[in-house]
Amino acid sequence: MTSACLAWTAVRPSACCHPQSASMPTTCPVLPGTEAWLCCFRPPPRPPTSMLCSAASSAQQDPDQLRQHALAEGLTEEEYQAFLVYAAGVYSNMGNYKSFGDTKFVPNLPKEKLEQVILGSEAAQQHPEEVRGLWQTCGELMFSLEPRLRHLGLGKEGITTYFSGNCTMEDAKLAQDFLDSQNLSAYNTRLFKEVDGEGKPHYEVRLASVLGSEPSLDSEMTSKLKSYEFRGSPFQVTRGDYAPILQKVVEQLEKAKVYAANSHQGQMLAQYIESFTQGSIEAHKRGSRFWIQDKGPIVESYIGFIESYRDPFGSRGEFEGFVAVVNKAMSAKFERLVASAEQLLKELPWPPAFEKDKFLTPDFTSLDVLTFAGSGIPAGINIPNYDDLRQTEGFKNVSLGNVLAVAYATQREKLTFLEEDDKDLYILWKGPSFDVQVGLHELLGHGSGKLFVQDEKGAFNFDQETVINPETGEQIQSWYRSGETWDSKFSTIASSYEECRAESVGLYLCLHQEVLEIFGFEGADAEDVIYVNWLNMVRAGLLALEFYTPEAFNWRQAHMQARFVILRVLLEAGEGLVTITPTTGSDGRPDARVRLDRSKIRSVGKPALERFLRRLQVLKSTGDVAGGRALYEGYAAVTDAPPECFLTLRDTVLLRKESRKLIVQPNTRLEDSDVQLLEYEASAAGLIRSFSERFPEDGPELEEILTQLATADARFWKGPSEAPSGQA
Repeated sequence: MTSACLAWTAVRPSACCHPQSASMPTTCPVLPGTEAWLCCFRPPPRPPTSMLCSAASSAQQDPDQLRQHALAEGLTEEEYQAFLVYAAGVYSNMGNYKSFGDTKFVPNLPKEKLEQVILGSEAAQQHPEEVRGLWQTCGELMFSLEPRLRHLGLGKEGITTYFSGNCTMEDAKLAQDFLDSQNLSAYNTRLFKEVDGEGKPHYEVRLASVLGSEPSLDSEMTSKLKSYEFRGSPFQVTRGDYAPILQKVVEQLEKAKVYAANSHQGQMLAQYIESFTQGSIEAHKRGSRFWIQDKGPIVESYIGFIESYRDPFGSRGEFEGFVAVVNKAMSAKFERLVASAEQLLKELPWPPAFEKDKFLTPDFTSLDVLTFAGSGIPAGINIPNYDDLRQTEGFKNVSLGNVLAVAYATQREKLTFLEEDDKDLYILWKGPSFDVQVGLHELLGHGSGKLFVQDEKGAFNFDQETVINPETGEQIQSWYRSGETWDSKFSTIASSYEECRAESVGLYLCLHQEVLEIFGFEGADAEDVIYVNWLNMVRAGLLALEFYTPEAFNWRQAHMQARFVILRVLLEAGEGLVTITPTTGSDGRPDARVRLDRSKIRSVGKPALERFLRRLQVLKSTGDVAGGRALYEGYAAVTDAPPECFLTLRDTVLLRKESRKLIVQPNTRLEDSDVQLLEYEASAAGLIRSFSERFPEDGPELEEILTQLATADARFWKGPSEAPSGQA
């Protein structure tokens, strides 16, 4: 899917680089007080899951025409704008659950009025039965806020389509143990459970692939496609999940091969095709090896089942892909950071035995994203996520410059929870400090640390006799067995724990003079960069409370949980390093102020972070799940105990919540040999138009495919008299 774009960027790589467009806020004409942002990247032709949602489908109509229709149907101007904002949110999040926070959002207008708009739309006039059928399927569910449908989760805690609706956390754990026993990755799987007449569960592990049950010459996967008995439960491994969609991916990757710049890219694409055709993660690993070996490309891309943030169990990857072009000026700074990496790794607070045997020099580039397909767009990436490749063959680091440009932009009057005399400094140095933090986070955070592993032959990758646990003073007592990975072993806390470790590395190493000099900061400027970087993390830890759900006692976003944990660590350090003081705002409503004593960052903050970071790494290296959970979940607990009273502070954070920025992404069209950049107004209507024009050739076909796939699996999310799940 990224390959259609990759194919022409190989010919015209500079056709749509306008990073300056990402740094100019405009007032959103749709929602007063809401900022909209224009940014030069777009998802490739990936059919959004929201195409199944009647509201989003109707919103594809010409906005002016639709507005006239909506007002004629009795909607107020505010209700019409609310409809557009909902449809835009469904598109940008690839569904009706927030990509950053995993909570459901609903239309901010009466259901009856939304029904009028949808059933009176141009789409309904052209396809009355189909649109009415979609509305009958999802109309009630779009508005439902019954407890289980409010969040993504497992069992009674939430809803997910990675698992059938009757799966619990215990089922997920059993399935992971089964997958580990067969050396099967969970990345491209879903789990379906059916219970027979005697109450015995039967499990289907379904792999995403083009091929289904038809014969294949591929022995790597076909030998796995069979029935198993595991701990008294029957398991069936099948494939063919999302076959029609992956078939389109493969077709575009085949076209992209023509434009491969070298043999590494050609072999990489061939293995991706093999992976998506056969359902083989091993083939994707082979493709990732060629990707790692493709050093310094002008056009960079990656695609597959990558990040596991949205799986409630933390093992299954969301399908995503990106294409980007290199920003050479910023990449030069990152190259200098890479050159210093081996020396900087020695500064990290764990013994050499807990670091990789050999630092595998990675690519580290700053990219301007042309296209990013997925439910969210990160600021930086360290991939591939396969532990075995990262330990022995390396990885790549990517900083997404035009995404960071959006993150930099801050208006003084909208800055919350900071002292007035901190605000100007924060605005001045937030961007540069974030460059430093992202660089350290990706390269030396995610890129550091060794996992102690015993392979299938019983051999260890560490010396059992001489390696000592620095926390206990004893020999190593635990490690990873063959088939176990970081994600599979630490499951629900793996993503957040690793983000916390990487963020902590960034804070810790930004104190190093050499790092700051690499980025061009010395003297007072360097000290300001350090202060703002630490202050930003402390403030982020407070803002993170938005993403905690008190009713379920859980966190909904890995990065924000990580930042809250770091805030707790720095508060625990004491001596006035960090304080959070409840106040009353000028509007008479509750407020709060965060203070960081910059004179104590090195004397108090650094030792506290050093102790914490060493514990994180030792527990990760040794695969000590019990110890890791006790440490991490202890710091992640949110209570109303004084002095901070975090649950009360959470109410203040929600009260002072900032408006979310819209990222309206351009499209591209290839006309003969020229690439045309199509830009849209910075509004919800512009975002909708951007998505609706993304599928000029096969949009209707993709809608039909997605509807058929949803209908085929609907029984897994409903009881005898229930409708399908709340993910409309």
